[in-house]
Amino acid sequence: MSSDIVVIGGGMAGARLARQLPGATVIGEETHAPYNRVLLAEVLAGRYGPEVAALPSSEVRRGVRVVRIDRADRVVQCDDGSVVPYSTLVLATGSNPVLPPLRGLPPRELPAGVHPFRTMDDCLALGAAVREGTRAVVIGGGLLGVSAARALAARGARVVLAQQGERLMERQLDPAASALLRDHIEALGVEVHTECRVRGLHSDGGAVRAVELADGYELAAELVVLACGVRPRVGLAQAAGLDVRRGIVVDDQLRTSDPHIRAVGDCAEHNGTVYGLAGPALDQADVLAALLKDAPMAGAPATGAPATRAPSEAPGTGAGAAGRPGPPARHPQASGGTDTGTDSGPRYTGTRALTRLTLNGHGPLDLATFGVTTPLPGDDVVRLTDATRGAYRKVVVRGDRLIGGILLGDLGAVGELARTWEGDEPLPSSPLFHLLGGS
Repeated sequence: MSSDIVVIGGGMAGARLARQLPGATVIGEETHAPYNRVLLAEVLAGRYGPEVAALPSSEVRRGVRVVRIDRADRVVQCDDGSVVPYSTLVLATGSNPVLPPLRGLPPRELPAGVHPFRTMDDCLALGAAVREGTRAVVIGGGLLGVSAARALAARGARVVLAQQGERLMERQLDPAASALLRDHIEALGVEVHTECRVRGLHSDGGAVRAVELADGYELAAELVVLACGVRPRVGLAQAAGLDVRRGIVVDDQLRTSDPHIRAVGDCAEHNGTVYGLAGPALDQADVLAALLKDAPMAGAPATGAPATRAPSEAPGTGAGAAGRPGPPARHPQASGGTDTGTDSGPRYTGTRALTRLTLNGHGPLDLATFGVTTPLPGDDVVRLTDATRGAYRKVVVRGDRLIGGILLGDLGAVGELARTWEGDEPLPSSPLFHLLGGS
């Protein structure tokens, strides 16, 4: 029964589960109603109000933090003194922003003006602090840093984006695509520094005043955004003795090393992968909801036919990833999970995540990346570049399979390409040149 299910975490994965499992107890640390974190950059930019990011209503105990899991008695203890029993426990604890080891950045209490950019509270605090002409430094030039920089620029801030790597979004983009992205960001008024290592922060009276670079140069700053990645929240799982590597290890039915405890979303590690993206988190929640609804008793493996999958929520604008189930995994049982005796029922076999980003400004720039974008020897690569339109398209083909691509500019071709890639199907007979929008 759903009333025996307890979910720790009221984020996107936890809220998705709650909507599909009426009666489940969802305990959320944040005081806000569940929201779509993919839209936070749009809220910060002032294009949407916080209410637009709200997810469909679901019952969540807000502002309550679970402090301990008692596996022997199957209860969780909360910081408000309550004790909640469970037959099946779901960990949807998400991830924490990475705080870089910088001089002048204490680990527990950040100086005034220094903010991570992960939650609605972070977003609202940044929005309250930024003014026309505010000197802002964004540390980190990945997907989150680029999104934060353009949102602050839209609010009239004087933004410097400091990226330690050689180029922006280096995990997703090749040098040519990254150069086009940089041109667009700079056209928004953002000053971009790559191969730029930050050494520390200088504060005065408890408020940040400057960012010091490794070469001794200082960037004046009234506002600093830390966009240095995220790390799975696994503290509760570790303290409870569950198998934890980078994330909480789960099998294809999202079971941890305790058969009565499941994990989904940013905190989960499936088949060696921690996704850290919205699309896979929603896919995992859908599979787990189907399993738990069909289970003869909470916590036991499900029986019956595979569930019908709901499509993942894809961002309209902002930074995020939409995902759909990938092809069956080569190793159906993920290492480290505990199998309770059956492999029947729905299974999570991984997500093929498509990352999309829309940057508004003098002219919007749409970006999509998927799969493997760095070819190996023997792979075929097709590129189309239109410098006048700021468009760039590249796909990587291995044999008769499309294995990845990067598209900037008009994304009219992304639908057919993404469907071919997501389905792991042989390429259609029409030439890739036409799929890319060539004439």
